[in-house]
Amino acid sequence: MKRTHGKRPLKTLERAISKAGIGSRTEARRWIAEGRVRVNGRVIRTPDYWVDVEHDKVALDGRPVRRGQNKYLLLYKPAGYVTTYRDPQKRPTVYDLISDTKEWIFPVGRLDMDTSGLLLMTNDSQFAERITNPIYKVPKTYLVKTATRLTEEQLETLRRGVVLSDGVTKPAQVKRLRDSASKTFFEITITEGRNKQIRRMVEALGSRVIKLVRTAIGPLTIGSLQIGHYRLLTSSEVAALQACTSERPTARR
Repeated sequence: MKRTHGKRPLKTLERAISKAGIGSRTEARRWIAEGRVRVNGRVIRTPDYWVDVEHDKVALDGRPVRRGQNKYLLLYKPAGYVTTYRDPQKRPTVYDLISDTKEWIFPVGRLDMDTSGLLLMTNDSQFAERITNPIYKVPKTYLVKTATRLTEEQLETLRRGVVLSDGVTKPAQVKRLRDSASKTFFEITITEGRNKQIRRMVEALGSRVIKLVRTAIGPLTIGSLQIGHYRLLTSSEVAALQACTSERPTARR
């Protein structure tokens, strides 16, 4: 039921946060429960607390929550950084690299601590959902260095699909780049986003990943961006990414 205060509509705190494009209502409830949200300077831990979004001052981690212009950022994440805002183990986070950004933005998907490469960050939750939801099949490309030299048969197994604990992976595009005496360097493009998927795929072959770099999401590549730095996406780059997700596949019957 919609509530109003005079002529001003009120929203629950969790809905006010999600409508601002910061994250989903599920994420908003978690942030509220963690005591990260303040209303008019006071910590509120109740998701259905009513707020007037036009007059109440809502903040997440000290940053104002308000619907502004959509922002899209490309960060070249170094290894050793986590993608959470705060880390209990005090490890560096990607937010340390964008500390001069005034708007609240969040990572589009995740890269684990030991993985480097292209990380999108935005305040557009619908855009983020389309990039990360596997139903849209947005391709993501990685460079991989393995601890052992892989045979062509092993690479073909990656192409066809690998049996993991959570099911068989979908076919992937795999290109051998070069071999050293005891290592293989290859490029792989996948359309899924399982937890540590590529590492687990290589481990299923009897090897392991010793370096992993994400180089592209759809048509977007790192290009000449230096590691640890970021830049804003151009309007044409945003449009190209959105075009990757313009049509949602129909469900099988």
